[in-house]
Amino acid sequence: MIRLTAVTRTFHMGDQAIHALNNIDLHIASGEYVSIMGPSGSGKSTLLNIIGLLDRPDSGSYELDNRLITDLSETEQARIRREKIGFVFQSFHLIPRLTAAENIELPLILSGIAPEQRQVRVHAALQAFELTQRANHRPAELSGGQRQRVAIARATVMRPGVILADEPTGNLDHQIGAEVMSLLENLHRSGTTLIVVTHDRELGARAHRQIGMRDGNIFADRSDDAA
Repeated sequence: MIRLTAVTRTFHMGDQAIHALNNIDLHIASGEYVSIMGPSGSGKSTLLNIIGLLDRPDSGSYELDNRLITDLSETEQARIRREKIGFVFQSFHLIPRLTAAENIELPLILSGIAPEQRQVRVHAALQAFELTQRANHRPAELSGGQRQRVAIARATVMRPGVILADEPTGNLDHQIGAEVMSLLENLHRSGTTLIVVTHDRELGARAHRQIGMRDGNIFADRSDDAA
């Protein structure tokens, strides 16, 4: 499913070079539930951005579904990102002027899905995430938990094989955060590959495989055989 080989990424701040990723080798099989943990600056978000085709490595290769992704054009990468990868962020990233239903529908519009099919999928998503009564509300009129449910519905409406969640409970209280994680884990149980980036050890420990990062390197990779 996902294979990174000798991936490096360096950022330059003035005269200083920040080595965000140092020759990363990583394989994640289809259907895995993985957490990537580490302190701020460890490289975990940079790694997630490369997996999600939001950034390109300086060197090394990236294969997704046995296809070499690294050298594809921006247009082709954008198409693959739309069709195969869903994103859930700490800050929700909903469009303020759009209703919950319209936010969920947006990826379908960008992908050219016919209006009739869009209506069916959006209706199903609103029902699945218990948002039917909030369909016509804008983000400012929703609670934090409701906004994150809209974000997850939007991330999954294209039925991607991979969900990337970057600190998905960071802006939520403990109870609502647990409910959001249950939603994501239900998607995993249905066969979706789930990758969660977090600095929260308790949250990371929920995953069946935990990857630890420090200074741009993977220093730990543990699987829960009992999971």
